[in-house]
Amino acid sequence: MAVAGCTKCIKYMLFFFNFIFWLAGGIILGVALWLRHDSQTSNLLILQFEGNQAPGTFYISVYILIAVGAVMMLVGFLGCYGAIQESQCLLGTFFFFLVILFACEVAAAMWGFMNRDTISKELINFYDSAYIKAVDVSGTPSKDSAIKVLEVFHRTLDCCGKGDDTPLFQQVVSTMCPKKTPQDFLISQSCHDKLIELFSEKLYLIGLAALVVAVIMIFEMIFTMVLCCGIRNSPVY
Repeated sequence: MAVAGCTKCIKYMLFFFNFIFWLAGGIILGVALWLRHDSQTSNLLILQFEGNQAPGTFYISVYILIAVGAVMMLVGFLGCYGAIQESQCLLGTFFFFLVILFACEVAAAMWGFMNRDTISKELINFYDSAYIKAVDVSGTPSKDSAIKVLEVFHRTLDCCGKGDDTPLFQQVVSTMCPKKTPQDFLISQSCHDKLIELFSEKLYLIGLAALVVAVIMIFEMIFTMVLCCGIRNSPVY
């Protein structure tokens, strides 16, 4: 009786954690879709200059997050059903998917840690390539398109220039930052700083979501193993 009572207790605890896991999957999916369609990032990442698309490394992490959120909702439902039915087969399948998800999350976290500065650096380089063409006094054919690219950066990020602007840039600043007054330039952040700040905030949000999911997964794996052992040892079964 004590074993059966303990099994029931663990079953409902596992159901509760699975329900939280399912909700977390829905929240992560929603956050990922918001990151994918956020106006600031999407306005910048759809830009093209001289036939080159703006670097889209950031979207790799977002697509991974979308996939994880969708799979979490599916696996969470499977876990809830398996816990209520006390099915070793369903719980075993659920545990298998949890291990795969956990391994994928660890791999994604390692990739994100190694590439945490890559996203902002790629866009800074993209901005600088347009910046060089925009201030070019020789009047290259791509100068107008470069100015348009910079206008999008300046409007989206509310910045102007890259912080160490040359006299050449000062000559065209009124064209690329028409809404800025001379007083604004004294307090305005450079676009380099704004890009680093923007993607640092986004990656911090992704990392926090991954940490929460990892903690829930660990508890779920523990409760799943304990429940399977309880079902196997219970005289009722």
